[in-house]
Amino acid sequence: MLDDKKIAVVIPAYNEEQLIESTVNGIPAFIDKIVIVDDCSADETVNRAGSLLLRQPDRIILIEHVVNQGVGGAIASGYIWCRDHDMDIAVVMAGDAQMDPNDLPALLEPLLCDRSDYAKGNRLFSGDAWNLIPKVRYLGNAVMSLLTKIASGYWQVADSQCGYTAINRKALAAIDWAQMYKRYGQPNDLLVRLNVNNFRVRDVPTRPIYNIGEKSGVKPIRMIPRLSLLLLKLFVWRMFQKYIIRDFHPLVFFYLFGFSLSLPGFLLGIWLVIYRIFIGYVSVTSALFAALLIISGLQFLLFAMWFDMDYNLRTNGRSEDRR
Repeated sequence: MLDDKKIAVVIPAYNEEQLIESTVNGIPAFIDKIVIVDDCSADETVNRAGSLLLRQPDRIILIEHVVNQGVGGAIASGYIWCRDHDMDIAVVMAGDAQMDPNDLPALLEPLLCDRSDYAKGNRLFSGDAWNLIPKVRYLGNAVMSLLTKIASGYWQVADSQCGYTAINRKALAAIDWAQMYKRYGQPNDLLVRLNVNNFRVRDVPTRPIYNIGEKSGVKPIRMIPRLSLLLLKLFVWRMFQKYIIRDFHPLVFFYLFGFSLSLPGFLLGIWLVIYRIFIGYVSVTSALFAALLIISGLQFLLFAMWFDMDYNLRTNGRSEDRR
């Protein structure tokens, strides 16, 4: 317990027989409960977790999935346990020991002081991030972070794929965990759901840990197109839920006009370039029309983003610091 708050750590684990013990043993004593969720591992993860449970039966809880649900499904099971057992804060730490327990106090501090409802690690704050994180994963993370800013409305948040997070009781109770995305897009999906509910989110610098024997199932080149499609769906869902159903803001029209003008403009522009290279003369009026569509569409999109950013200042956990 810390500051009279009951704190649980949720550990989603899939084939983590090598590192699950070191992950659990590194968790500080002020953590009240450790919820290990074995996601139908094919190795000895569940047996290793069972031996840890025998050593600390009052502190460790073991949840076993009979069918693999993905990392998002494992996290959801842990969150549901924390919600149903009245935990004040639930922290997520992966079972591969890639999350430094020394960062826990800093991650918890915004929630303990009620300056944030959800805090997430940001490995990119570190000056050594480029040297420590594999280059393909770093660049993939940067692309997904940019797209997640647009989709989620949390323009201040970076390193969207970092799973080192802490969530308070209020947010635990508000989110429908059965609807959360079950696979590697879970952090992005959750950010969108938090934004629709106007929860405050804050980035906290954390230290990236790699090359300790972990095995990642994430392949950025294959995941980026899949997650990009997910983010597009989440963006449309957030616009509808937040700015039409729950409230109203004209920025939805700016986004609509922006996409309606810029996309045809880019397509027309590409066609005119191809026509000019392979066929012949392109009229000036056609080129001006394409340019007008592109410029007008981009202006609408930029204004829509500006409105969205301004509207969501209240969900920026750091805004509390400026009062």
